[in-house]
Amino acid sequence: MFCKIPFALPLIFGGYMKWTDEAEEAVKKVPFFVRKRVRERVEKEASEAGKSVVTIAEVKTTQKRYLSGMASEIKGYQLDTCFGPGGCPNRAYGGDDLSKRIEMLLKEEDMLGFLKKNVKGDLKFHHEFRITFSDCPNACSQPQIKDIGIIGAVLPTITDEICSLCEACVGSCAEGAVSIDKEKEVPVINFDLCLKCGGCIKACPTGTIASERNGFRVLLGGKLGRHPRLAREIGCILNDDEAFEIVKACVRVYKKKSSGGKRFAEIFDDADFSELEQLFC
Repeated sequence: MFCKIPFALPLIFGGYMKWTDEAEEAVKKVPFFVRKRVRERVEKEASEAGKSVVTIAEVKTTQKRYLSGMASEIKGYQLDTCFGPGGCPNRAYGGDDLSKRIEMLLKEEDMLGFLKKNVKGDLKFHHEFRITFSDCPNACSQPQIKDIGIIGAVLPTITDEICSLCEACVGSCAEGAVSIDKEKEVPVINFDLCLKCGGCIKACPTGTIASERNGFRVLLGGKLGRHPRLAREIGCILNDDEAFEIVKACVRVYKKKSSGGKRFAEIFDDADFSELEQLFC
């Protein structure tokens, strides 16, 4: 597990890897789709060399070695997370176990072998099938632009517990999705605005707002590049097993329809989306 602190990697001796300003500027020029990997490799190699500061020399050395050997680094898929269980202060619902199951699936599906058969020439990172997890709607791992984006979610509900009218839930909601019905003395949730972050549940001192369902929001078919496209969200919250099954279904669609290295977003059409939404929602 790599450290997710933006500018530091824990060292064996308990310190942090520091970067010079020049090194920081240099790594920002690396293409965004490999920048994270290059940065992690720079810090790893500098640490192994016994250095506590990354300079421009370390960046250039690692960058050259890494990009020249890109083909050997490609595994056919990318599976990313944001902060993980120990780091996200806004975690709605975690996907640690689901992430492990999905990685096993991607290995079993031999995504690398599939790409080698379907892509002419050398493989590049942009050919890889991309899945990302985010523990909350802040979406630090950018699920909106990945083949499959999985966002932790908790669906709030109003219980029979008496509301104290403290309005803590109202203040906790950045979307303005929670209000108080003064006459009925109960909170009201506008689900058209609600992002299922669980903030109102955590803020409620009386248990008047509680969790009805924990799971995942699933977004399908996002990408960047010359013709960017935001992923579309399935219209329901899926549990762990359902989310795993929809990933399996998407991999089947991808392997059936993709050729010549086409991204999932390029071959995943409205009919595919509607079929999956009807099946799982």
